[in-house]
Amino acid sequence: MDTNKFTKKALDALNAAQNLALERHQQQICKEHVAYALLNDEEGLIPKLVTKCGADAPQLLREIDRLISQMPSVTGSGAGEAYLSQDCSLMLSQAEKDAKKQGDDYVSVEHIFSAILDNPTPALKAVFAKCKLNKKDFMNALSQVKTSKVTSDSPEDTYDVLNKYGHDMVERAARGQLDPVIGRDDEIRNVIRILSRKTKNNPVLIGEAGVGKTAIAEGLAQRIVRGDVPEGLKDKHIFALDMGALIAGAKYRGEFEERLKAVLTEIKKQNGRMLLFIDELHTIVGAGKTEGSMDAGNLLKPMLARGELHCIGATT
Repeated sequence: MDTNKFTKKALDALNAAQNLALERHQQQICKEHVAYALLNDEEGLIPKLVTKCGADAPQLLREIDRLISQMPSVTGSGAGEAYLSQDCSLMLSQAEKDAKKQGDDYVSVEHIFSAILDNPTPALKAVFAKCKLNKKDFMNALSQVKTSKVTSDSPEDTYDVLNKYGHDMVERAARGQLDPVIGRDDEIRNVIRILSRKTKNNPVLIGEAGVGKTAIAEGLAQRIVRGDVPEGLKDKHIFALDMGALIAGAKYRGEFEERLKAVLTEIKKQNGRMLLFIDELHTIVGAGKTEGSMDAGNLLKPMLARGELHCIGATT
């Protein structure tokens, strides 16, 4: 097993499984320990995918905890050491093969959990059946959030990006979560007119702080919900990019660009059905820039020039 080929989250899960075995005075790290560690990461990918499958993640965690507590424990001279069981080693080898087969450069948490689902122990199999979790549903849920190959050791940043790094304003308007916009009809009509052009169709809203620039985008979202827009804008969605969430935690060079690229790729896949709204547009210039790397503005330019990205900006 080559640990250099595992993502950070996958290695964290294996370390957590080892610590769990040591806490319970168990010498073997089994599939149950690894499955528990993967499900116990509340912010992780696996609990979200399990919930997406329609299974109850907390119940699954409790059932696996019960299985672990029934395993033999050791006290005395042998305690304090834990090693991978043969079953667990084979499972990790299978995860490596699966990653290679899918064209991924690293073994991620989903490869490990998928390998556990593929060949569970009899006790785990019974638990999965009880919680209504199976490999087919898991892979279907994964295909909805995993939109690109695993090419770095922290690929989870690029999964389900539209929910992580922003929100859909049209969806919020449909749920009645936006306040009504009054007295901004001329500005909204102007934005609609610019968006309806063939080229040069990316409006920028400029005004003093607090005059209601974001409100114009919200007003447009409400009009789309009501159907009070030209044919070309009907059924469109407005994705409001959260620049803070995008930059937060991107410590190393290339992490920020990778996240933004994942967002842009996801929007591109919508085939023009999604408009990108960037509030505080001036933050784009220089955002994520370190020595020798591109900033967000330079990543947006080619897509805007080719017309692959439809964008609304707001700035002071």
